[in-house]
Amino acid sequence: MKSEETPFEGGPMDGRVLPVLVGPTGHPPKTYRIPVPDAAGGPPTVLVYRRVPRGQSRRLGLPQGWKYEFDPEANRGGRLKWPWSRPEPRNGPEGKPGDTGG
Repeated sequence: MKSEETPFEGGPMDGRVLPVLVGPTGHPPKTYRIPVPDAAGGPPTVLVYRRVPRGQSRRLGLPQGWKYEFDPEANRGGRLKWPWSRPEPRNGPEGKPGDTGG
């Protein structure tokens, strides 16, 4: 498989350039997850980076390469979002949605 030298911006990987495997279309994956082991032996922390265009061509506006930007508020579930999937429940500290508490 082919790989592409891709820069990372923000977060702990800021300024690093890593070889990232590209798919059949020649693009790297939309998200890049990096598990970081916990020093205390607990579950690893997962850093999530999102793919963004590095620049655009003048004439057609096509992306000229890709880079990854740190996404600190990423959904760590990693669940695929299909059009027919139900949205994830948004339960707050009060309990079920629509619960009046009385």
